[in-house]
Amino acid sequence: MYAQVLHEWGGEVVYEEVSTPVPGAGEALVKVEACGVGLTVLNYMQGNMGRRPEDLPRIPGHEVVGKVVELGVGAEGLQVGDRVMAYFYLTCGRCDFCRLAHEPLCRNFQGYVGVARDGGYAEYMTLPAANLLPVPDGVPPVEATAIPDAIATPFHVSHRAGIGPGDLVVVVGAGGGVGIHMVQMARVFGAEVIAIDLGEEKLRATREVGAVAAFDFSSPDLLDAVHSIAPLGVSVAIDLVGKPETLSFCQEILGRRGRMVFLTTFPGITTEVSPRRMVLEELTLIGSRYTSRWELLKAAQLVAEGRIKPIVSSVVPLARVRELHERLRAGTLLGRGAIVLEEGT
Repeated sequence: MYAQVLHEWGGEVVYEEVSTPVPGAGEALVKVEACGVGLTVLNYMQGNMGRRPEDLPRIPGHEVVGKVVELGVGAEGLQVGDRVMAYFYLTCGRCDFCRLAHEPLCRNFQGYVGVARDGGYAEYMTLPAANLLPVPDGVPPVEATAIPDAIATPFHVSHRAGIGPGDLVVVVGAGGGVGIHMVQMARVFGAEVIAIDLGEEKLRATREVGAVAAFDFSSPDLLDAVHSIAPLGVSVAIDLVGKPETLSFCQEILGRRGRMVFLTTFPGITTEVSPRRMVLEELTLIGSRYTSRWELLKAAQLVAEGRIKPIVSSVVPLARVRELHERLRAGTLLGRGAIVLEEGT
């Protein structure tokens, strides 16, 4: 089969022919229909989510949608022909956190799809049956690629931050793959949203999906613009960029009892916190790590009901995935990208 293969952490993928995988015990072989492409892929290709030499070469891609074509011995809960999407984390399913539907905190965590084992930048892939969840009827493959991460992650964030009616939420990085769905998800949970990003195209898109206002982060009047809408501060600030300046900005705009959500994990990035202000204003800083399988299925239901619209702005064949990587690095990709698989691509 053909695949895009990473041979060194920090390098780029190479389009080449490799052996078609065979499902092991408890696994399924999936014929890939489409695979989402976002900044998380570049993050782990860079080695920021594990860089063991023994994990190379590796096929990236974790937002996978496809059809089950073969089952390994003991694979349960699936049938040949099922349309499925991939769950990103490789977990044990047995520890206390997994049993509580908090799989991202699994005590026996085994790594990530696309890092510890091959992902969906290929014509076929294998995964444990537990990592393959049903795609809702009527959701096309390309749109479905946004569900396992770009849409399910905002669902988890909304729970973690307790977003609800009456909240005013700021999303920094709102035009990206997770961000543009975070805007929609916060609206579904009852909040109003201010979107922050760079460039009018992304800002316009966030307004179209429900942001009450959208501002360019590079504007010298940014703080004044936010305070014109929220003079007492916002109730939730969500940082999807992970730079010192965006982290500081999110803290600065919080109102009393405000909650700030961290989602990025870039090595070496820190931000200063004032304990005095944390206490006097009862602020909360929240880390949010991916999503559970239960939450992923709930997010998929919102897509099936038309309450969340997947934003996948650019679709290319497998052989051209580097084009999407370059647009991600340049910050010009709106929402998610995706690759589509056809014979010989």
